[in-house]
Amino acid sequence: MELQNPKEENGIKPNNVPQQDLIQRVIGSFGKYQLYLCLLIFLTKFPVAFHQMAIIFLSPKVEYTCIGSSNNATCPCSSPQYDTSIFTNSIIMEWDLICDRKWLTSFTQTLFQLGTLLGSVFFGMASDRFGRKKPLLVAVVIQVLMGIIAAYVPEFWTFTFVRFLIGMSVGGTMVTGFVMVMEFVGTKYRDLISALYQVPFNLGHMLLPVFGYYFRDFTSFQLAISIPSIILLAYFFLLPETARWLIAVKRTDEAIVILERVAKVNKRPTENIRSDIELYQKSLENSQLKKGNILDLFRTPNLRKNIAAMSFNWLTCSYCFYGVSQYVGQLSGNVFTNVALSASVTLLGTFASIPLMKVIGRRTILILFNFICALCLLILAIIPEGIGSVICASIGVVASFIVFVIVYLYCTELFPTVVRNAALGFSSMMARVGSMIAPFVIEMRDVAIWIPPVLFAIFPLVAACITFVLPETKGCELMTTIEEGEQFGKKKTANKA
Repeated sequence: MELQNPKEENGIKPNNVPQQDLIQRVIGSFGKYQLYLCLLIFLTKFPVAFHQMAIIFLSPKVEYTCIGSSNNATCPCSSPQYDTSIFTNSIIMEWDLICDRKWLTSFTQTLFQLGTLLGSVFFGMASDRFGRKKPLLVAVVIQVLMGIIAAYVPEFWTFTFVRFLIGMSVGGTMVTGFVMVMEFVGTKYRDLISALYQVPFNLGHMLLPVFGYYFRDFTSFQLAISIPSIILLAYFFLLPETARWLIAVKRTDEAIVILERVAKVNKRPTENIRSDIELYQKSLENSQLKKGNILDLFRTPNLRKNIAAMSFNWLTCSYCFYGVSQYVGQLSGNVFTNVALSASVTLLGTFASIPLMKVIGRRTILILFNFICALCLLILAIIPEGIGSVICASIGVVASFIVFVIVYLYCTELFPTVVRNAALGFSSMMARVGSMIAPFVIEMRDVAIWIPPVLFAIFPLVAACITFVLPETKGCELMTTIEEGEQFGKKKTANKA
């Protein structure tokens, strides 16, 4: 009887010496050029945060009285008079989104998130067909134009449609930017960069209450968060196409030019790049690796179990992060302070996730922080509103954001190469579904203030329990085939000699 090495518990040997591909050896894992590229792409995440979280200050909670009504704030209300002491105008005031029209506030945010979902899919496919650079630039142009147009549209449904287009551009910016960074950065630094990729989003979220404070009218606020994106139009001249995509579509000469440029900046030798890349191109053409698709994720029991648990985690962290972040804006107290506090702790969460990924398993992190998120939200449901409720909500937000950071890496490691993009795409789609549901959960606050926190808490509680069925991936080699993915995590306690 021969016992299995505990370090090979999942049937895959730990990846002690990562095998570098040729492109990584040519340009290096991380040098000056990768730093330059990361800084450029990271800047695109600021407007992503602005538009994703803008609904907090586009439709802040506002008190109103009903002129001619003895109850002052009853429904229906044909002549509302709004309290403009904090915000001079909002989409609620502009289009009277109260009483039987109140649901439209949630609807416009849900449609924005639907746009983000469709944009991720559309621009993801476009980036495979036309390269990474062109779809990213198209998304940036749409984001700038629609962001400015949204400030001037005179009618609610037009505003909602324009926000839908902004959502599509946001989805496109996120997916193409992330892929571009990952295709230039070496394996050794990908987990670090994938975490740091969230930092500009955190900073953008933190800046949002500053914009909200100085621009109290929703039109000026919309302009303030949209105009800075104009600087991104310079990326037409500053961004390269990725060499990996150029090689994949057999535009080898263009790839070699880019690789030589990157190698020179990184002070790497350039003499053998052409011959090495041409050999690499031939080896790719001779590869017989079978391509997978999204259906392959559901054909076998182990992969089916893994994608179900993983996609539910994505749905949960998006549902809680966007929902509770928006809910913080509805709590009593200073809305600017509340949102700033909630946003600030997510930055701490991002930095905390980096050492956590180094020392703790991915599964353990998901279980732990899903439980923390659920616990804080349950406490939020029973304590009175005040600084304590803001702190509980903020901890819930940061816990869900840490899960968000980890699932990107965990999903990448959990599925084999042939279905990895399909798994990420499906999981990301489920995340958007979560963010689409969240605004309507917040509306339940009108029924009872404890209902939204409880409904938000249920999902991470279930997600924590479901995560126990997932295998650990920390320190394991990335898989390639469907067969490897199906065997991954199936423990073999003993083998007969």
